[in-house]
Amino acid sequence: MKHLEAMAETAVEYPFPAFVFGLIAMGLFISLAFVTWSYRDVANRHANKSDKASH
Repeated sequence: MKHLEAMAETAVEYPFPAFVFGLIAMGLFISLAFVTWSYRDVANRHANKSDKASH
């Protein structure tokens, strides 16, 4: 039990402020959104596939 108390008393020093973690996460999600957006409508670029699929 003393081990848990000792762990609770130690402070963790991060290399940058807390909001930077949010900026990193936002940049990651924006990058992933751009990759997803770049694959939009890929199936319709091929004429032979879109002609068969249209009813």
